Amino acid sequence: MDENSIAIIPAAHEVTRSYDTEFKFHQDPDFRYLTGFPEPDAIAVINPKAKKPFTLYVRPRDPLMETWYGRRQGVEGAVKNYGADKAVSIDKFAADLGKILDGHDVLYYRFAVDHKLDQTILGYLTEQRVRRLKSAYPPHTIKDPTIITGEMRLHKDKEEIGLMQKAADIAAEAHILAMKSVKPGMNESQVESLMEAYMKDKGAAGVAYNSIIGGGDNATILHYVENNMPLKDGDLILIDAGAQYEGYASDITRTFPVNGKFSKAQREVYDVVLDVQRKCIDFTVVGNTHQKRQEYSIELLTEGMKQLGLLKGKTQDLIKKKAYLKYYMHGVGHWLGLDVHDAGRYYVDQQASQSRPYAPGMALTVEPGLYIPPDDKSAPAKYRGIGIRIEDDVIVTETGNINLTAAVTKDPDEIEALMAKRR
Repeated sequence: MDENSIAIIPAAHEVTRSYDTEFKFHQDPDFRYLTGFPEPDAIAVINPKAKKPFTLYVRPRDPLMETWYGRRQGVEGAVKNYGADKAVSIDKFAADLGKILDGHDVLYYRFAVDHKLDQTILGYLTEQRVRRLKSAYPPHTIKDPTIITGEMRLHKDKEEIGLMQKAADIAAEAHILAMKSVKPGMNESQVESLMEAYMKDKGAAGVAYNSIIGGGDNATILHYVENNMPLKDGDLILIDAGAQYEGYASDITRTFPVNGKFSKAQREVYDVVLDVQRKCIDFTVVGNTHQKRQEYSIELLTEGMKQLGLLKGKTQDLIKKKAYLKYYMHGVGHWLGLDVHDAGRYYVDQQASQSRPYAPGMALTVEPGLYIPPDDKSAPAKYRGIGIRIEDDVIVTETGNINLTAAVTKDPDEIEALMAKRR
C-alpha cells in the first residue's frame, strides 16, 4: 500500500433469491483471503501505520437473531478467532468513517460492488468537499485494491496448494464415480446429483460453479447447465464439474462414451483434443506466457481440424482468418484459486500488449476443446454433434508443473476399461 493510505474491504452480503429467502451465502473472495472471516455484512479496515492496523466491523451478538439465523462471532470472536487487532459493531461504521478516512492521502476501495457502502463513502467525501472544514483531511486519491490483492492471490503458497489439491482430489473422485456409473437411459440430472452429493460427502462445501453435464450434442454448448436430458446409447457425455474446499476451487472436464465404448468417429476427435491438451500442459511452465499458450493451442487445434476434414487450407492462413473459431471459440485456460476464474492480470501492461510470463505458484486450467454443431453441413457427417473438452488443473513450479487432477484418467483405453468394470 502507498504511504499514508487506508484500505476499506467489505465482505459480501446475503443475496435474496425470492421474497424472503436467500441464496446460500458465499463470502467475497478478497475479503476471505485477507481476513478468513466467514460472515456477511462485515468490513475490514487496514491502516498500515497504526499500532493496531487491522480492524473488523462485524455484526454484534444478538440472541434473537442467532436463534432465527445462526450463531455469530461478534466483536469478541472477530478478535479471538480471526486475528483482528480490534473489532467494532458494524452499526458504528458510518459514524466512524470520518475518523477512519481523515488524515490519509490514499483510500484503497473497490467501487461498484457494494453499492450501499459506495454511497456512504461518496456521501462523506462529498460533504467534506462542500464544507471544506479545516479539521477534516479526507483522501484525495482512491485506488482499486484488487490490483494488490489480485497479485497476491495469483501466487499460491504451500498451504493454498494443499487446499487446492484437496479440492482437486474430491472432484477427481466424483468424476471417476461418474465414469463407473453412467449408462444409457440415465438422465443428466442423475449424474449431476450423484457427483455433487459425493463431493459434499467428502468434505467439499459444494460445487465450485454450476456443473455442466452435457450428453450428445448438448456437449457442443459451452456453458450448458440445464442438465435435464436423457443419456442415449452411442452418445458422448461431457462433464465439467469442480469442488469447492475451504474456499478453493477445482475445475475438471472429462468427456467419455455413455455406453462405455468410443465409436471410431468419437475416438478420432477425442484423440486430437487429448494430444493438444497434453502438449499444452507441457507448455505451462516458467518462461512461457499466457498468450503464447493460447496461440499454441490454436495452432495445434487448427492442424487437428484439418486432419479431421473440418477445415481446409494452409494452417497460418486459417489462423489469420480465425477459421478455427467455428469449432474452438474459447481460451485454453484461466487462473484458478478462490474463484474458479481467479483474480490476477493476464497482461503486465495497461495496453494488454505484453502477456504475463508463468511463474512458480501460479495455478491454471488447461482445457482445449472441439465443438462440432449438429447442423454443421460443412463438417463430415460422422462428426456432427460431437463436443469434446478435456480439462486439468496445474500448478507451475520451478522445474515444470504439477497436475492436481491427474488422478482422474483421460486416456481413452483406460476410460473404456474403467467403464467396463461397472458391468
